[in-house]
Amino acid sequence: MNARCNLLSLSSHVPSQVLTNDDLAKMVDTSDEWITTRTGIKERRRLAATENASDLGCKAALKALDEAGIKASALTHIIAATCTPDSLCPSVACIISGKLGAGAVMAFDVSAACSGFLYGLSLCRSILAQDPAAKILFVCTEALTRRSDWTDRSTCVLFGDGAGACVLTADERPSLAALEDVLCKSDGSLNNLIVVGGGTATQYKQGDTVGSDFFIHMQGREVYRHAVRQMSGICEEILQRNGMGIKDVDLFVPHQANLRIIEAVGSRLDVAPEKVFTNVDRYGNTSSASVPLALAEARAQGRLEPGMRVLMTAFGGGLTVGAALLRF
Repeated sequence: MNARCNLLSLSSHVPSQVLTNDDLAKMVDTSDEWITTRTGIKERRRLAATENASDLGCKAALKALDEAGIKASALTHIIAATCTPDSLCPSVACIISGKLGAGAVMAFDVSAACSGFLYGLSLCRSILAQDPAAKILFVCTEALTRRSDWTDRSTCVLFGDGAGACVLTADERPSLAALEDVLCKSDGSLNNLIVVGGGTATQYKQGDTVGSDFFIHMQGREVYRHAVRQMSGICEEILQRNGMGIKDVDLFVPHQANLRIIEAVGSRLDVAPEKVFTNVDRYGNTSSASVPLALAEARAQGRLEPGMRVLMTAFGGGLTVGAALLRF
């Protein structure tokens, strides 16, 4: 597909509350040393009791609209990627649309877990191929601490809350970055490796106590094995089909799930360490928000310059996997 798909803006937002490893050590049997050596995470953000995923997403969206110079009323589509929506219905995208006063736009959610940003980019490109005049607000937002079991040290130390957003069009006017290619896949036979509960399979009735099936469950060793193989494999595939090698990539931005996974994928791809961007130490795993949050931070640090090519990849529950190439 050769449809033009340009990012006019890129933004992020995280809650103000910082939850450190030492804070977690007061809540569950763990320590800073245990978490750091196994994950590379030092702290993560946690939304306030008065905030939801839509609130984080709306704040990121406002920044993205402002940078793009587009009013919410001019949008044609609002897409939200999340695995921790405010509710099963209405969608986070519709809630954000209402908060922004966007009017009669097409609004819907994408559920691809940590691969949500890549899946969403693929959808945006398809929409722009069908309707080149479309103006799309794409938001990735997660409230993972609302689905974390604070008695399970194997999972609660991993996740944080955050949001990223961008505005995409097919305009020929100068843009921040162009989507050169995107590739997404899944393997539904592995759907039980990462599960976020709370859906209709959780058959509670009024007055019941919330059970463990309400929270995030993950088979850590299997997730690690599949994540490394799948992310490195799909990166090799997208590079090959674009006639590129890893040396043609200026910056590699992988899903910020675990430093060990990032290092293993980088090693398999033979990426120079200085070309790998990480911020997992300060935000943990923010699922669909992970890649746009890292991209936005890399840009703020001056790591992204005009002409640079960025390779992104992510892996999440489903199981889902994706990779994309951006040209800044």
